[in-house]
Amino acid sequence: MRNIFLVIRREYLVRVKKKSFLVMTVLGPLLFVAFYGTVFWAAVSSVDIKTVQVLDESGLFRNKFKDSETLKFESTNTSIDSAKAAFPNSDANALVYIPANVIQSPKSVRIYAAKNVSLELKSEIEKVIEKEIEDIKLAEAGITHKILEDSRVNVNSETISLSEEGEKTSSSGAATVIGGICAFLIYMSVFIYGTQVMRGITEEKTSRIVEVIISSVKPFQLMLGKIIGVALVGLTQFVLWILLTTALTSATSAVIASKMSKESAQIEQEMKKAQMPNQGLPGGNVDNPVAEVLGAVSSLNLPLIIGCFLFYYLGGYLLYSALFGAVGAAVDNDADTQQFMLPITLPIIFSFVFAQFVLRDPDGTLAFWTSIIPFTSPIIMMVRIPFGVPAWEIALSMVLLVLGFMGTTWVAARIYRVGILMYGKKVSYKELVKWIFYK
Repeated sequence: MRNIFLVIRREYLVRVKKKSFLVMTVLGPLLFVAFYGTVFWAAVSSVDIKTVQVLDESGLFRNKFKDSETLKFESTNTSIDSAKAAFPNSDANALVYIPANVIQSPKSVRIYAAKNVSLELKSEIEKVIEKEIEDIKLAEAGITHKILEDSRVNVNSETISLSEEGEKTSSSGAATVIGGICAFLIYMSVFIYGTQVMRGITEEKTSRIVEVIISSVKPFQLMLGKIIGVALVGLTQFVLWILLTTALTSATSAVIASKMSKESAQIEQEMKKAQMPNQGLPGGNVDNPVAEVLGAVSSLNLPLIIGCFLFYYLGGYLLYSALFGAVGAAVDNDADTQQFMLPITLPIIFSFVFAQFVLRDPDGTLAFWTSIIPFTSPIIMMVRIPFGVPAWEIALSMVLLVLGFMGTTWVAARIYRVGILMYGKKVSYKELVKWIFYK
């Protein structure tokens, strides 16, 4: 046992002290926040105002085109030939021609521009024309647009879980998002840190360092120490990422919220002077979206989700990294690992694909069996848990995952003890089977 702890300590300290680990641990959250900050900034400030000339021969669309944050409309009363001739010398970005027979022939509308117009501009123009034509046809049929608006109902139902503890508000949206994030993190960690175990063993084998280590440590102890050591490295990095990302996101959100509140206060003051209601403004007679999100997340059983995530993260990693370690011991270089990687990675890929279907029916047959099988349970069970899973299913899944880890570790150890000192030989699946049953 002492030797295993020594190997764990070495693997952990060697990787944690690397500059690449420190750089990625700090840069990861910074890049995450910078990415979404850049997207937000680009969405708000990178779009220029487009000027659009409107030539309406029908006379039906006067004052129907309203200016927006990105579009400015100008009407013109010249002929279409004169408008097209003057367009290249104007500051307009597009010219919209609406013929007199637009009601009978809606497809006769034309948009002229020096180059192809954006989809947003085209869609904005088409919406205005479509809505006005609809209103005219409805009026001819004796139906006003107000009647149609009044007939439309937006149903926003509240989901409530019934249990022995009583009624409890739940959120399907929050359960879907949280389950998907947890599954994705486990999916990525298995690939990233499992591959680190395989490459570390291959490097030691190629450099013949392992021959010295094996003289004082048993192969099984060495393999188990490497697996657990890298697992602790991954767990440390995840915890630091979560803490740093939370701190940076909170600071960024506070700055954005402060800026938005100041702008909302100014708009509210202007509207009060004009004696207008402030509905639709932050702080007005609308629900607070931030409060809705926090309420949705708080409706979930967060302690259970966090505890299960840690268990399935470690269980899934330990199960697969043992197989990755066996592959690293069986080959002499990274190029030879490809033939053995497919059988290991297929269950992980399948489980991530199955997760899309499990989200549609968290209690279905597919969801149950894939959350019980050890090779798919780490990802699938984390998708199901936010929706509520019976305790006996979670317990059965955890027991089978532990047994699966023990089984894969035994198989990997049998391959590892032979392959770690095997050089210069191309290994096949038939050869690996022989190694498992060597005495």
